Amino acid sequence: MNAEHINADTKPSSVPRGGADENVNPMADASHPAHSNTSTANAASAKSALDVGPDTVPATASLAQPQPDASAAGRVSKAPGAKRDLTTGPIGSTLLKFALPTLGSNILQSLNGSVNAAWIGHYLGPAALSAASNANLILFFLLGTVFGIGLAATILVGQAVGARDLTRAKQVVGSGLTFYVVVSLIVALAGYQFTPHILTAMRTPLDARPLAIDYLRVIFIALPFINTLGCATMVLRGAGDARTPFVLMALTVVLDIGLNPLLIFGIGPFHGFGIAGSAIATLTAQVIGIIAMFLLLHHRRHFLLLHPHEFGFLRPTASILRALVFKGVPMGMQLFVVSLAAIAMIGMVNTFGTATTAAYGAVTQLWTYVQMPAVAVGASVSSMVAQNVGARRWDRVSKITRYGVLFSVIMTALPTVVILIFSRGALGLFLGSETEAIRIGMHINEVVIGTFTLFGIMFVLSGAVRATGAVMPPLLLLTFSLWGVRIPFARALLPKYGAEAIWWSFPLGMIVAVTLVGLYYKFGNWRQSKMLDKMPPPPPAPASPVAAEATAPVPTGAAPAGASPAVMTEGR
Repeated sequence: MNAEHINADTKPSSVPRGGADENVNPMADASHPAHSNTSTANAASAKSALDVGPDTVPATASLAQPQPDASAAGRVSKAPGAKRDLTTGPIGSTLLKFALPTLGSNILQSLNGSVNAAWIGHYLGPAALSAASNANLILFFLLGTVFGIGLAATILVGQAVGARDLTRAKQVVGSGLTFYVVVSLIVALAGYQFTPHILTAMRTPLDARPLAIDYLRVIFIALPFINTLGCATMVLRGAGDARTPFVLMALTVVLDIGLNPLLIFGIGPFHGFGIAGSAIATLTAQVIGIIAMFLLLHHRRHFLLLHPHEFGFLRPTASILRALVFKGVPMGMQLFVVSLAAIAMIGMVNTFGTATTAAYGAVTQLWTYVQMPAVAVGASVSSMVAQNVGARRWDRVSKITRYGVLFSVIMTALPTVVILIFSRGALGLFLGSETEAIRIGMHINEVVIGTFTLFGIMFVLSGAVRATGAVMPPLLLLTFSLWGVRIPFARALLPKYGAEAIWWSFPLGMIVAVTLVGLYYKFGNWRQSKMLDKMPPPPPAPASPVAAEATAPVPTGAAPAGASPAVMTEGR
């Protein structure tokens, strides 16, 4: 995540795209071919050669749960859809397909925010747009407070899936969901009550304040639904399910965009609520999205869906909660570090007048789209690495990272070249006929935009490192590159070189960041990190011979040829 990736002027439709850590984000939309006996044998021999961890782990199918149900196991293993195993098979093609749905989701989310901002700004006026912008800054802050928790849950689920431990995966889902809902309800209730005080503290313009109160209070009502759906989709990506999060994102975006004019202006049978109608559209889309998610998971017999006899998993597990908090908070803190850096940079830019500020705002809009492929690939690498760490497939971790770096560089370079070629026209979309602002924006792009290939490399390496549980080093390195290099460099040279000091601080900070992260990836001890210091208590002993058979050991790293373990089935 980089400072330029934050756009507080648009309305988020779910958790921030970082993701992924969000996290923050990515699986294949197409079905992955079943693996042959040969590939299974190769995977088993690779595991043996590595001699890492125990030789076998429990193949915890859906029967290894409280109150086992033999018929349930049959349903899961025979569910429609192909097996999804990120610990065997081709790496490059799987990773590429893995990233595309997340990239599509990011584009849809940005489109949603842009369209909604256009409805508010063009038809309700500058005061309404200012109100929405102020409210969305608060929403972004609130989402960031729990975003890291979602990223931690994603990694924990990915590692459990890779280890064939469905019980632990469901424990993470239950504990994480309970934590998200409880925290979201507390924040929503407090936020609704103190909305006027919050906006006063932000010095919201007086003409925008009444509109911002109406808008923000509805957003606070929507917050538990936004967080719940965001957490669920992040966890599904960590488990290897790309199709469901993408479908849900498409559904909520279409609903949000479609309902905005209806609820703002009161078209047809709909009542017009003004700016509050835009927030009500978001609330409605999120509620429908959650209902659709449960129906979709039930229809596909998804292996992570908690059935009534498994509601005991909703009782938080102490060890998992500790991991969610102590691993998730540092990941979420990256958003705060980036947000503060963005505020510091725009503060320096503002001193050079309206044209420079407008140009900087326009180029940051373009940079968001340039960074999207790197964010998607980085999130995909993190999910794949997490599963392979859980399966003790360290031989694949380095290969996944290398492919991720390659894809990130290529996919970031393509929009970079396009924007540089059509820079004037692209900036004109935001700046109109402001010739001076366009000239400044073109110069900023010439200096900065090429360095986002380095951002992609850094994002991939950091994602691989975090997937093992090493969360503090990426945070510290990011903080140093922003607050120890980029911002001090710009401030120190600002008196002599003016705005040029700001623009050139971006490449310098990025070079330092990717160098430090690369050195830590190469020589650091991140491979010895753990997400869970203490494993959760084991489930009750199987109550039937069928359940006992379901928990029999199998070789780590690959499923037996022809088998369909529940944890491998996406359930389409």
